[in-house]
Amino acid sequence: MPITPATATHNPSSPAAEAILLELVDEDGVTLGTAEKLAAHQPPGQLHRAFSVFLFDERGRLLIQQRALGKYHSPGVWSNTCCGHPYPGEAPFAAAARRTFEELGLSPSLLAEAGTVRYNHPDPASGLVEREYNHLFVGMVQAPLRADPEEVASTAFVTPDELARRHAEDTFSAWFMTVLDAVRPAIRELTGPSAGW
Repeated sequence: MPITPATATHNPSSPAAEAILLELVDEDGVTLGTAEKLAAHQPPGQLHRAFSVFLFDERGRLLIQQRALGKYHSPGVWSNTCCGHPYPGEAPFAAAARRTFEELGLSPSLLAEAGTVRYNHPDPASGLVEREYNHLFVGMVQAPLRADPEEVASTAFVTPDELARRHAEDTFSAWFMTVLDAVRPAIRELTGPSAGW
């Protein structure tokens, strides 16, 4: 992966890593300023820019991930392919592609914008709040996964029926159904009617 100013400046493995800043926004997604990542998630939460990625294989199955147990927020829960926060000034599309590579070791063969959704979801387990203006992306994956174990505990490709069963049995992120419902029209357009989304 090429080194960009964002990855060079915000390399978490760098010994001199600075605090991670998020971009604070208003209800229309207009940038207001920045806040440190953990502070932005403390109750009642500060509205900040985020992204969610939904990648599918050639059979129309959704790639989901179980978040690593060491994550400070929502550890061990299942969620969409990838989610995160752009660095201040970083385009959401670029952040989505960057983070997908960092977490899963792959670059989507297709990635398209699919709108935005605004939500406010407290996480009962951690007490943190996801108050986000979320940019949605859908795409295709054809490369093998090389997930970073510090970010991802497990992955699975699921059909709609398999996802419904997992959702009933396993713990998913507080925001998962909100972002999935918001992105469904784009998923249907991408995967076609036979995939069942």
